[in-house]
Amino acid sequence: MALLAVGSIAFDDIKTPYGQERNILGGSATYFAVSASFFAPVRLVAVVGDDFDEEHLRVFTDRGIDVTGLQRAPGRTFRWSGEYDGDMNVARTLDTQLNVFEHFSPKIPPSYADSEFVFLGNIDPPLQLHVRKQMARTRLGACDTMNYWIQRKPAELRQTLAHVDALLINEGEARMLSGTENLRRAAAIIRAMGPRVLVIKRGEHGVCLFKDRAIFFAPAYPLEQVHDPTGAGDTFAGGFMGHLARCGDLSDCSLFRAMVYGSVMASFAVEEFGLRRLLRLRPEEIEERFREFRHMTHFDV
Repeated sequence: MALLAVGSIAFDDIKTPYGQERNILGGSATYFAVSASFFAPVRLVAVVGDDFDEEHLRVFTDRGIDVTGLQRAPGRTFRWSGEYDGDMNVARTLDTQLNVFEHFSPKIPPSYADSEFVFLGNIDPPLQLHVRKQMARTRLGACDTMNYWIQRKPAELRQTLAHVDALLINEGEARMLSGTENLRRAAAIIRAMGPRVLVIKRGEHGVCLFKDRAIFFAPAYPLEQVHDPTGAGDTFAGGFMGHLARCGDLSDCSLFRAMVYGSVMASFAVEEFGLRRLLRLRPEEIEERFREFRHMTHFDV
């Protein structure tokens, strides 16, 4: 089943203890779409500038990603610069240039209208809501958000959350949005805002899902080195939503498997800078690491 992804495409400058890379392709929609493309057909809605050339476009088209919804605008593509020091879970933003992304207004092509799975990346909440209301045939609509929108547009964000089925955020954002430190209480408060499924990403400590009375935890894959955590959360979301779109099953068991596939994809992404590892990834590697996750977490009582 087709999966619609709406979000940002960017060029990143990244520095970590393992090196530095400049002007590499990034952005929430980029990591999400590449990750999800291993599981299901992906349709992309984003905006790029004059500096986005055919080489960059082939990153998507070579993966079979539908770029009919990719908008081009005069100017430069969104740019972000960040640095990781000792704590590889948090990036220190050095520079943000919104450029053409500042006036991004998602336009949904008619051919995308039948998308049954929709992921609304980290963009202005009214824009997320605008897209969600256009997708009448969506079976699962999910979104992401960030501290900026939680603090600056709380009312608009709540309106969006009332119309989505799932929310994927990190641990700090969950506490900020709910106003409480305890994650279980935070989950109950956030789910009361609308999303019946809440996924809280916890970096090196894994990820947890809350739905009705079900709680599920998946660990982070134990890597020897994390070279670049940029885009790990979006890569996780791509694996999570991609699996659900592939199987078309929204049962608890399927959601739990989606969590593990998301963790698998994120574990590959952080092994190298940018998209480098994902673009070399083979489907059999994904399934092998999925089996490793199952082996690490399974036990008989």
